[in-house]
Amino acid sequence: MDRMLYVAMSGARQTMRAQAQVANNLANVHTTGFRADLSAMRALPVYGPGQPARAYAQAQGTGMNLNTGTLISTGRELDVAVAGRGYIAVQGPDGREAYTRAGNLQVSENGMLTTGSGWPVLGNGGPVAIPPSEQIEIGADGTVSILPVGQQASTLAVVDRIKLVDPPENLLAKNEHGLLRLSDDSDAVADAGVTLVSGELEGSNVNAVEQIVTMIDYARQFEMQIKMMDTARQNSEKSAELMRLG
Repeated sequence: MDRMLYVAMSGARQTMRAQAQVANNLANVHTTGFRADLSAMRALPVYGPGQPARAYAQAQGTGMNLNTGTLISTGRELDVAVAGRGYIAVQGPDGREAYTRAGNLQVSENGMLTTGSGWPVLGNGGPVAIPPSEQIEIGADGTVSILPVGQQASTLAVVDRIKLVDPPENLLAKNEHGLLRLSDDSDAVADAGVTLVSGELEGSNVNAVEQIVTMIDYARQFEMQIKMMDTARQNSEKSAELMRLG
């Protein structure tokens, strides 16, 4: 009875964790450049004193869906989308380099070029700083040009170039902030083959219908596991009654 109860209990707990991951995917269905998280269930033996005679279920993250999201035309001069493979390098909350597909860029109050989430965009020598300007243009190669205040339209000045990278996808891992990093904690080298499309944004690659179906499936699995736990309880009670009769 205890084996049945243990398996059902661990399965219900891990199903709730997987359900939370699906809920997070659905919550980001409209988040620019979001990559859906993937997970799968697996059975693992319980190691300890004696033989591993028990098993438990575990919801294990299997990575991300790295398929490209739909491009949305905005016409905004600071909106950019990565064309095909590649990522925009940004500075994470700990000051280290990270990567994103979110190209909804903006200029902060301090004159720093940041993503919509506030992560500073990295250039050739660190975060990209934008001097006071009347116009900003971002080229296909990531070159950031400005029209200085009071200057003629023909006097565009290049201020920096956004660092664009294309690291091996099997080395990418997502952190708690939704940013990507290399699993070996190194920094990717700039790749001249990565290009940007100005005036467009890449939407989330979350398939809402698929995620809702998965959520329903997990809900049914959770209900089945709760029923198994109740069945184990009933079997235990019946066994106790038989022992008393004996």
